[in-house]
Amino acid sequence: MTGLDDSADAGRPRGRRSKALKIAGLTMAGLLVLGAGAAGWAYWHLDHNIKSVDINQALGDDRPAKAVITPSPSASPLPTGSLNILVLGSDSRSGKENKALGGGDSSGARSDTAMVVHIDAGRKKATVASIPRDTLVTRPSCPLRSGGSTAVAYNSMFNSAYSVGGAVCAVKTVESITNVRMDHYVEIDFSGFARLVNALGGVTVTTDQDIDDDDSHLHLKAGTHTLNGKQALALARTRHGIGDGSDLGRIGLQQKLVKALLEQISSTNLFTDPAKLYTVAEAVTSSLTTDTGLDSLSELVSLGESLKGLSADRVKTVMMPVVTAPSDPNRVVAKEPAASRLWESLR
Repeated sequence: MTGLDDSADAGRPRGRRSKALKIAGLTMAGLLVLGAGAAGWAYWHLDHNIKSVDINQALGDDRPAKAVITPSPSASPLPTGSLNILVLGSDSRSGKENKALGGGDSSGARSDTAMVVHIDAGRKKATVASIPRDTLVTRPSCPLRSGGSTAVAYNSMFNSAYSVGGAVCAVKTVESITNVRMDHYVEIDFSGFARLVNALGGVTVTTDQDIDDDDSHLHLKAGTHTLNGKQALALARTRHGIGDGSDLGRIGLQQKLVKALLEQISSTNLFTDPAKLYTVAEAVTSSLTTDTGLDSLSELVSLGESLKGLSADRVKTVMMPVVTAPSDPNRVVAKEPAASRLWESLR
């Protein structure tokens, strides 16, 4: 009897353990399915955040020649070859966030910042060349989405290209004045830039002089500061509180910000913190417009992976050489032959 009783008692725990293990297994499987579903949703969401413009289709073959690319070693899975990317910061008026950050109440947008980013063939060095928005240029005829095209405009402000013809006209105008083919186009608006800085935990910059600009609402003493997104955006936009109040002084601050952001990104190991990585990715993609060659998460990740060896100290920042325009002391024109030499070095 005792032996039978012991056997019966022993059977109950085994059954309970078996049932508990089965429940735990089903729970784990459910969590894995939910986790995979959440990851899939996150990827889909980020991927669909990105807006794009088909630059190649709009401009056709009437463009500077593409750079000759040396085939990469077969062992390298990542893309190689030099790249020229037109990066625009737009003062979009759309959305409450952009309005609150200084976009104003009117419709439309302008290219508040324009940089040609040249990445060398080895993807180890880069040059960031800024084009002052107050530069007078010959704006070429640009195709319009609604059909037809804009007229050629002489002595037109550079940033008017985006206003009249969007990304397509901005790219065509840059290619016209530089004779450099833009392989890609990237645009980020006010809110996206501010959210990116906040997602990274701020950005640390050093200013050489006091900044006191009521227009951008930025008041900083000379020295080192860690800025939040709104402050960093104000620094990128300020002009009246520094130097002679022209766009040229602002470009110097923007280039400081570019270097500081690169340093912040490289010092932040995002891949060990999935939540922070997602926050950064959401901040970027939700305010991003690209050409169709970069309009997916996989293409952006591939580009990022190919730039792993590019450190902030190997990024050179320059400005297109300019002089005061003879027709208007408040505008500038390209200084030749220095400007042509710069663009030639980026081909």
